Amino acid sequence: MDFITVPAYDNDPDPVVEFVEEKLARYDCPPKALYQIQVAIEEILVNIVSYAQLAHDDRIEIRCEVLDGPLRVVLQFLDAGVPFDPLDREDPDTSPDALMESEGGLGIFMVKQMMDEVSYSYEGGKNTLTIQKGLEG
Repeated sequence: MDFITVPAYDNDPDPVVEFVEEKLARYDCPPKALYQIQVAIEEILVNIVSYAQLAHDDRIEIRCEVLDGPLRVVLQFLDAGVPFDPLDREDPDTSPDALMESEGGLGIFMVKQMMDEVSYSYEGGKNTLTIQKGLEG
């Protein structure tokens, strides 16, 4: 599994998106799936940088693997921040009135809606959020 690390203080998704796009280039990834993966990367990085309480010199590791049968990409986001399961929250109320007063939770909700699988674990002092997305059109 290939990986990239990025600074814990920088939620710029571009280096991670480019890394993943390079991995997916040979697989003829459907544009919609690629867009959803890009959005998920951005939302997850913003959440980690905003809430993990990482030190300025900490790094976030992003692992990427493409699997067959069916063809799909698996991304893992690892950080050494405070243990936090973003999936252990109720989905936000997405009614128009509630969205105007929202206090967060929409990013992870979007990730859960766009990805085929989303899971969380905390092992060895690391938060690991894993997302999977099918690549077959």
